[in-house]
Amino acid sequence: MKKLVFDYEMKLSFSSPVTDHRFQLRCIPATGPRQQVIDVEVKLQPDVELDTTIDSFDSVVMTGFIPEPHDVFSYSVTGIAFVDNAHIKKEIYKPLYRFNSALTIPGPCVEAMIDMCGKRLAKLPEDATPVQRAVEVMDEVYKAFVYTPGSTTIRTTAEQALAQRKGVCQDYAHVMLSVCRHVGLTARYIAGLLGGEGATHAWVEVYQGGRWIGLDPTHNRMVDDNYITIAHGRDYRDCMLDIGIFSGYNVDQSQWVNASVHEQIS
Repeated sequence: MKKLVFDYEMKLSFSSPVTDHRFQLRCIPATGPRQQVIDVEVKLQPDVELDTTIDSFDSVVMTGFIPEPHDVFSYSVTGIAFVDNAHIKKEIYKPLYRFNSALTIPGPCVEAMIDMCGKRLAKLPEDATPVQRAVEVMDEVYKAFVYTPGSTTIRTTAEQALAQRKGVCQDYAHVMLSVCRHVGLTARYIAGLLGGEGATHAWVEVYQGGRWIGLDPTHNRMVDDNYITIAHGRDYRDCMLDIGIFSGYNVDQSQWVNASVHEQIS
């Protein structure tokens, strides 16, 4: 088990003031099967009252409304997560993670990878576990991509990313999800934080023996105690950390994000 101190910040700057800004945030890591989260503090600018609920994927969802003009919207989330991959708690099986989702529908490129992975899996022992099978898929996905920031958007599908053979962690995860689901594995998308400094991260969990086990195709490795889960779902669209609408004329927006996760030895 590790004690991780996390700090996630997002700042959205508008080229001219906006009004009637409605937003939804899924930015708080919640206590779950592999982590316990304490001392969470959320700060917003402009300061506004938040409504907090839990969605159908067990994510903490905060919504708010800013009617007055503003040219900056920012938030920060800080807290401590005790992460323990050696003692992941069991969860009820949900069949929806066996099927295609909006961003993971295969096309010719993904179908070719499904065939390739199927041949690799056929060489495994008959009693190979779901995670052992998923490791083979992860290796193929990792080898297929060149990590290239800015090469895709939040709307890029698994097929589009694999066709150009470059993308970011979200794309690696979407392709792995698509292949896993078509070779008989139950898999879900994870949005979260990874030890160090940078942006948020995305990976995949596969269901095995009543537990969800994490695999990181961007780094071709198993998820360990350096990973903090924020949200899970069928694909990125279920796990958007922030989304909003506002009124304004010809407004450009720019986003700045920083994530910091460091182990605290106590």
